[in-house]
Amino acid sequence: MPRMLDVSEDVRAEIGDAEADRLLVGDNAPGSYDCTSCRTPGDSEQERTSTVLFVGDETAVLAFAHASCIPSQVVQVAEEQLQGAVRSITGSEQEAPQRLTPEQAVLGITSGLVLIDDELHPALVVEPTGAIARPGSDGSAGDEFLQLLLEQNFRPVHRMDQVPEVLHGWSILLAMGQLHAVLQPGTGGGAPVAWWQAHAPLQVTEGWRTAANKSQTVLVYAAPAGSIGQQPREDLLRDALEKAAAGGLLVAAAMPLAGT
Repeated sequence: MPRMLDVSEDVRAEIGDAEADRLLVGDNAPGSYDCTSCRTPGDSEQERTSTVLFVGDETAVLAFAHASCIPSQVVQVAEEQLQGAVRSITGSEQEAPQRLTPEQAVLGITSGLVLIDDELHPALVVEPTGAIARPGSDGSAGDEFLQLLLEQNFRPVHRMDQVPEVLHGWSILLAMGQLHAVLQPGTGGGAPVAWWQAHAPLQVTEGWRTAANKSQTVLVYAAPAGSIGQQPREDLLRDALEKAAAGGLLVAAAMPLAGT
């Protein structure tokens, strides 16, 4: 049975047209899998699935993820880390290859609508696939994702009943109704640069796009790896956000919309 697989041009270039076509028609692709981003089960026969290729110096490993978690992409990984990751891909370990070291974590983004004071706000929820280390460190200090965002003037969220403060200089790039990037200020007052960028533009719902165009602002919530997970419904996403907030594991900021 054909799978609902997304194979990006970068992945196709690495694995070749023949292998990509075999995947798309259902050969060499799993039906069920553990998402390499959120680690919850997926089914490539029932839901859009991204092919994610981890590439080392000599080894390449193909993994699968919910398309709503991360787009199909090629991820460069140190060879020694990739050798260890092979066991996780084959199921003998629980960890995803991105989790092997903090430096290899990938930012996953989920879009949804959040109800605050009887008004629906467009929101993005950012959760890395693993611990985030401070640039230049060896990761021995543990996961510093929230601390790094606090230093960028994100604010702690303790309850989900208030709209976060605007984070000046940051913005959400939406083009032709698709999410392209989260932009942060450039160094030395230069042009904005991508803090997160979609490998391929991400679709958002009509309701999300309508709310964003109305408010011209997007609420961005961020939590450490494992705090939110891939939630199939917005009410479950809201519950997960409230739980993270109550546990002191949530920060947020409002960002102006760039584009339409």
